[in-house]
Amino acid sequence: MAHRIAIIGAGAVGGYAGAHMAQAGEDVTFVDMWPENVEAMRARGLRISHLKDVPEFTVPVRALHLTELQSVAREKPFDIAFVCVKSYDTAWATMMIRQYLAPEGFVVSLQNCMNEETIAGIVGWGRTLGAIASSITVDLCEPGHVRRASGKGGAAHTVYRVGEVHGRITDRAREVGRLTALSDSTTVTTNLWGERWSKLVANVMGNGLCACTGLISRDTLLDDRLRDFGARLGSEAIRLGQALGYALEEIHHLDPEVIARAGEGDAAARAQYDAHRLEEAKKPGGGAHRPSMGQDMVKGRRTEIGFLNGFIVDQAQPLGLPTPANAALTSLVQRVERGEIAADPRHIHDLRLN
Repeated sequence: MAHRIAIIGAGAVGGYAGAHMAQAGEDVTFVDMWPENVEAMRARGLRISHLKDVPEFTVPVRALHLTELQSVAREKPFDIAFVCVKSYDTAWATMMIRQYLAPEGFVVSLQNCMNEETIAGIVGWGRTLGAIASSITVDLCEPGHVRRASGKGGAAHTVYRVGEVHGRITDRAREVGRLTALSDSTTVTTNLWGERWSKLVANVMGNGLCACTGLISRDTLLDDRLRDFGARLGSEAIRLGQALGYALEEIHHLDPEVIARAGEGDAAARAQYDAHRLEEAKKPGGGAHRPSMGQDMVKGRRTEIGFLNGFIVDQAQPLGLPTPANAALTSLVQRVERGEIAADPRHIHDLRLN
């Protein structure tokens, strides 16, 4: 029998993945907190467009306001709930959907950051899975319209990495992988935590920089000082991940050790890092995208800085690991977010760190 699927948070990633599920005939219900987004999906469907290579499509969908979710109590419960909200909304979103899950139903974190523990604290570890969307470059550019600043990843880049918290391959993990594969390439991994931390490092290196400077990804890579600072951010996060015992995967298609040593000042690693990142930036469409935290800053929304760079600082402190770059960036993004300073590359250019 077909699964009943809930997408909690019909933003960029939830909207993109869920639209492809709906297009394939899956039973999908979108629940979102932005009224205009829900109304647009109801009136016109969910529109998906790409920068290149992929035809645009619009699919009719079922969309509910948060205040309407209680109406599903009269229906068959959900088998799978994809939580796709910002990290600071994870707890209440999981608590909200928990009461509408089937007895064997489970929750999938399709988010940035490390949210599986929060979800498990509400529904239990046995009902918690993770799914990483790597370099997906999507944004909710207007109500009911998700735009991807690329084509599909396909064989060149595996976008989704789905896994159980215990690392075993299960039927339900394969089923989640089948669902995400409706929108792009997917692997079912035995290394969820290493994949999750590797994605965290990638976000730590770029998201806050764009939010703090006001630049798109490409421009932060073409600026020597910002690119160097990105390596420092990544190095601190990689060393912490290694200390915590995670088996890290490639980050920005580089060996994590190359990024770590580049951020620590190793000349050979720095040359390799610079060459690779500059090549990425100069590709057609490469980096011509504002990552999610930069989008949040432009839209006046709360950022996830405390769950990215701030999380690195908090996790490193008990281990005595220094994280000055991540601490500095966390403070700067928070100041921009509060309106104390305007986004500007000079905030990073003027930093003096040992």
